[in-house]
Amino acid sequence: MNLDDIFELENKHILKYYRKKNLCIVKGYMQYVWDIHGVKYLDCNTCYGAAFLGHRNDKIVNAIIEQLNKITLVPMTFYNDTRAMFIKKLRRLLPSKFTGIVIQNSGTEAVEVALKIARKFTRKRKFLAFINSFHGRTFGSLSITGNERYRKPFEPLLPEVIFAKFNVVHELNKLINEDLAAVIVEPIQGEGGINVATIEFMKELRKLTEEKGVLLILDEIQTGCGRTGYVWAFQHYGIEPDIFVIGKAIGGGLPIGITIVKNELQNVFTPGDHGSTFGGNPFVLAAASAACDVIIEDKVPEQVRLKSRKLLKEVEDLVSRSKTALRLKGMGFMIGIELRQNADDYVNKLLQEKVIALTAGINVLRLLPPYVITNNDIEHLVNSLAKILEVKS
Repeated sequence: MNLDDIFELENKHILKYYRKKNLCIVKGYMQYVWDIHGVKYLDCNTCYGAAFLGHRNDKIVNAIIEQLNKITLVPMTFYNDTRAMFIKKLRRLLPSKFTGIVIQNSGTEAVEVALKIARKFTRKRKFLAFINSFHGRTFGSLSITGNERYRKPFEPLLPEVIFAKFNVVHELNKLINEDLAAVIVEPIQGEGGINVATIEFMKELRKLTEEKGVLLILDEIQTGCGRTGYVWAFQHYGIEPDIFVIGKAIGGGLPIGITIVKNELQNVFTPGDHGSTFGGNPFVLAAASAACDVIIEDKVPEQVRLKSRKLLKEVEDLVSRSKTALRLKGMGFMIGIELRQNADDYVNKLLQEKVIALTAGINVLRLLPPYVITNNDIEHLVNSLAKILEVKS
């Protein structure tokens, strides 16, 4: 199929809920993708972070092929060896108090499950979320997403959701009370602009929720699996939530979302309270099992800490000498460059340098590189940023 046919078919038939780039990607391997003309790009978009462990990572591909030759779908009403093996491998990545999981097909579904658990367990209705947060696009997840641009076209949404200012510690005591079922927060607001939660803010959230009998839900869909330099971003803060949700990278390139709860919440559901036709299928869980192996065997968090130290130092130097950049934000391989103007223009400029990036909010250029990038890749990325950010010599 030629490029014109591809463009025509997608433009004609797919509803316009994404802004398209004039790039047709047909192949990927680890940190690189290739377009239909065979041109190679460094991928720092990684499908919104889902390919953090690399495109077609050999360990994951081999596990998928092996599972394809066995069975792809087994409903949750039956036991399955691949599912059990995934649970065993995931448990190696979890703090000991987290013993319960619900396996879904996407991050937004995992958030929906967390909200259901919070309501059923506490018998309370209200939620506290944060301005500029993003938790998904289904109705429950959208209701706790603190960005009116996403919410407004679909209101009214769930009632009784309160939005607080992110990282404003002194307001928390007035807002967190016994009427809340849960507080939900991202350790780093991704879509909202790569805003990193402060240690003081996260510790105060945990302290107040425990005092008031309110559940704390952490959204680790983008921050998890080693991206920030620890397996889970909450480990930076020395706290543990009651519930956290993961997705993206843990699927190894296949769709997944998982809600993870502490042992006291493990029996909140009874049969019929929740379900999913494809959730927990062995095809995806074979990939997710291999993803767990990659995180442990390749020491992904350690690699991120080492490589990101170099990358962040060099990008910070660029930003300090740039005419167009304001500041560097982020942690590990979740990086934001706040700009003086619309970031989408800079995504397009990076494409010309054979680097794929994305935006976060209106004026933040977001970089989500995979853990496998090399020193040569970092040099190429830094040189490309130097060109587009108008850096003074």
